[in-house]
Parts: sequence; C-alpha cells; structure tokens
Amino acid sequence: MPARPVSRARHLLVVLLATVGLVAAGSPALAEPGRAPAEHDTNGHGRTYLALGDSVPFGFRGSQPPEVYADPANFVGYPELVADDLGLRVLNASCPGETTESFIDATAQSNGCQNSLGSDVGHRDFFPLHVDYEGSQLDYAVEVLQQEPRVRVVTLQLGANDGFLCVRTGACSTPEGFRALAARVGQNVDRILATLREEACYSGRLAVVTYYALDYTDPAATQLLNAALAAAAARNGAVVADGFAAFAPRALAAGGSSIAAGLVPPADVHPTEEGQRLLAGAVEQAVGH
Repeated sequence: MPARPVSRARHLLVVLLATVGLVAAGSPALAEPGRAPAEHDTNGHGRTYLALGDSVPFGFRGSQPPEVYADPANFVGYPELVADDLGLRVLNASCPGETTESFIDATAQSNGCQNSLGSDVGHRDFFPLHVDYEGSQLDYAVEVLQQEPRVRVVTLQLGANDGFLCVRTGACSTPEGFRALAARVGQNVDRILATLREEACYSGRLAVVTYYALDYTDPAATQLLNAALAAAAARNGAVVADGFAAFAPRALAAGGSSIAAGLVPPADVHPTEEGQRLLAGAVEQAVGH
C-alpha cells in the first residue's frame, strides 16, 4: 500500500488499534517505512517451518511501549517456540488482524491487517511483519512452497477475526448468523489448504491450529468455529493442532477462565508466554517431533 501522510496516519492508527479484535488496544509509534523485519531463524539447519495466520501465531501483545511495535522480533509466538524445539528455520508470515478472506485477497476486509472496518489502513501500513512480502499471505505462501524445497512443516491459524467482524457488524447476532459465519470460514480455509496442496504442490506436514476459549464454561461459539477448521483440515490431508484442548485443563482449574489461568492477559485476547508454550506443544504433538 502507498504511504500516507504521517499526521493522518497517526490519527487513523489510534482509531484502528482501539477498535480491532485480535489487535489489542494501544498507541504504538509508527515504524520506519520500508524497514526490513528481523528474523528469528538462526538455527541454520536448512529445514523450514512456514507459519501462517493472524495475531496469535504472530505473537502479538497489546498495550506495549511504543517502541516495541517497531520491531517484530519483540513478538514471539508459538511458531518461534516450535522452530527452536524442532531445529527448524521459521518463516512466520502471519499478520495481526488477518481474516480468511484477506488472507486470500489482500484488498478484502481484514480486522486490522491491511484495513479495518471504516478505515483503509492496517498494521501493514505502519509496522513490519516477521517476514517482508507484497500482496496476500496466500500468494506469499504459494511462492515460498514453490521455491523452497526444504519446507517441512506448515501451520495455519485463521478465523477468529472473521468472527470478531461478524459480531461487530451484527451479522452474528443470532445462532443462524454464527453458523453461517463458521461455514464461510470453513469454505475459505478449505480453499486455502487446497491451494497449498494443489497449486503450491506441498505434500508435507500441514497443521490447522484451532482456537482456545476465553471462557470454557461457555465455549459453544469457539467450538463451532473450530469444527469448521477441523473439517477443512480433514478434507485436505492436514492434521489438527488442538489449541482448544491445550488450554482446557488450566482454564477449567481456574473456574473456566483462560485469563484467571494466566494463559491470556486481562483485557486482551492474545496468549501470554505460557499460553504460547501450550500452543507450541499442541503443534509439536500434531506434526510429530
């Protein structure tokens, strides 16, 4: 996207970060345009792990000091933990606020990645991702898989931002509306996985990571979304890394709350370091050690 005037950009960024779902509130400083992102892949083993998705695999945390957002190396998600554990070079292409639709088409509605409701600016206008690419995340993934023969693991976690947008627009105000949302997410994830398998000709280990619940005493919406993700995974020869089950014992021991269990910070939806470690364990169990 072309750069915008800084004065307008600062105002829109504050609005953006105050309203998006999986991009928590804050007012970070603007990143220097064109800055190359830092890399976490220092193992040098030659085998690559491609991580795809939204702010959860990105490792996003809200309410950080402004300078933190300028350096993606400050955000460590489960992909970096998995890569360290399994001796893999990681390419973490995830983007905070990505939806299943914006993952496919960079001009589609996101929840803070390329744009937000009521705004044409997003995270990518101001801050670097873990890896630098133009266009959609899907296009980047296909390019990597076609050009990099040593990709050994691919993970995908998407769909929560579709849900947040659905709630904010009122389309999920009824059970029927949320079921329609889950079906649409499933169709989009099915398309994404099929593209990775067929167009990118990737036949290796592919895992879809499901979402944890914030409240395990009322997890119906999360389970409906996760069921759609799992069905898409099954149709495309992918395994499921069960993020829902990873959080459940700790959350239930704390009265059902992932926040009370220390797995999600108060007033946030993103995992803590402990939560990211549990998700990493789920991925490693799914793809094998």
